[in-house]
Amino acid sequence: MPTATREAIVPEFLPTEGSRPVEWLISDTPVPYEEAMAFMESRVTAIADGTAAELVWLLEHPPLYTAGTSARREDLLTPDRFPVHDAGRGGQYTYHGPGQRVAYVMLDLKRRRPDVRAFVAALEAWVIGTLWQHHIRGERREDRVGVWVRRPDKGADREDKIAAIGIRVRKWVTFHGISLNVDPDLEHFSGIVPCGVQQHGVTSLVDLGLPVTMPEVDSILRQEFEVIFGATHSVAG
Repeated sequence: MPTATREAIVPEFLPTEGSRPVEWLISDTPVPYEEAMAFMESRVTAIADGTAAELVWLLEHPPLYTAGTSARREDLLTPDRFPVHDAGRGGQYTYHGPGQRVAYVMLDLKRRRPDVRAFVAALEAWVIGTLWQHHIRGERREDRVGVWVRRPDKGADREDKIAAIGIRVRKWVTFHGISLNVDPDLEHFSGIVPCGVQQHGVTSLVDLGLPVTMPEVDSILRQEFEVIFGATHSVAG
């Protein structure tokens, strides 16, 4: 990515000097949603207490829908299709499933920048940088969280969502995070109004013509994460 473009979109979110690298964990098999939530709750408490390092956890879930704190019941179009979980994060309904890279981001904003809006912008910038490395122009929108791709092939004003963002913060420690569509079954999104937005669609890297693998995406995600948030250290699950 050209330096000028990177500087224009990347907020400063590096940790204070002397902080430990962020631990980087990848799960190779789908993780049940309840198991992931329990793990995050425990880890966020430990980070806030100073007994655990910050962590980014990359995983996939079995097919499911999650409801954020602003979810509207009428946006759940097929409630019996997949399990529905109350997520406790901000936002509305979201789909998770195989082929989608979920990144749960557990960072201590006291060591970085205690600004939730700026943190969301940093997550958007992380996704945008990752897409740029795949030759895709991702864009943010002031009136809707997430990352969007223009689709002139489907209409002059058509935009598709390629990544969702939803976070929660406790004692200035973040959890939940992003979900980037690599190669999920896009038809599964039809059971909800994704993030409450009806007038736009959903896409993925493969849908846009990029036959990438999840490990390839993970490598770029890590590279772009370190630009914004600092060094990482691989850990085993």
